[in-house]
Amino acid sequence: MPVSASPHSPPASRTPAARRRRLYWHRLFFGLWYRPVEILDEARDRSVWGAAAFLCVLCGVLGTMGRDGFWEGWRVGPAFALEAMAIADAVLVLASLLLGIATQAIARRLGGNGKFGPTVTLFVVVFWATDLPRLALDACLPGGSFPVRAAAWVTSAFGYAFATLLIRGQHHLPTHKAVAAVSIQMLAAVALLKFPATTG
Repeated sequence: MPVSASPHSPPASRTPAARRRRLYWHRLFFGLWYRPVEILDEARDRSVWGAAAFLCVLCGVLGTMGRDGFWEGWRVGPAFALEAMAIADAVLVLASLLLGIATQAIARRLGGNGKFGPTVTLFVVVFWATDLPRLALDACLPGGSFPVRAAAWVTSAFGYAFATLLIRGQHHLPTHKAVAAVSIQMLAAVALLKFPATTG
């Protein structure tokens, strides 16, 4: 015999889907270093345009301050030096987005199914968040010094690994395809930005 609902019984449970915890920028940036798998899984399918733009600008400022040419221009005229920094930051933001777009296109071509916004923005965040230690050292020490060079190698390795983890989870690709999806962009960016032919 079916049991009828009591008039005093509570209504049927309508448990809403658990809301995802808000991912603050500082947790995203620093979490990549001490629990990358968990953070990238938590960030999956989230677009982080603001965080990506902020990191591009911050890293552009640090990178510009690490160049002798900026300080020479500053001595000539601070306004001119700041204008050059702003232009460099704008170019860096555009170039970073193009790297993310290329990564998204290659991952989709290899059979991935990740969304455009999360892939592009999280790729930018991973690249620049892992490069922050090198840029901070480069702003304080000569570009050819051993600590800067060592930081370049270490951050390059971490950036490559984290980008692979990102694409593997975001696009549900096997590891070898995720590596292929990020290799060209990462190697080109690392060669141009971290190991340029000339420094200063």
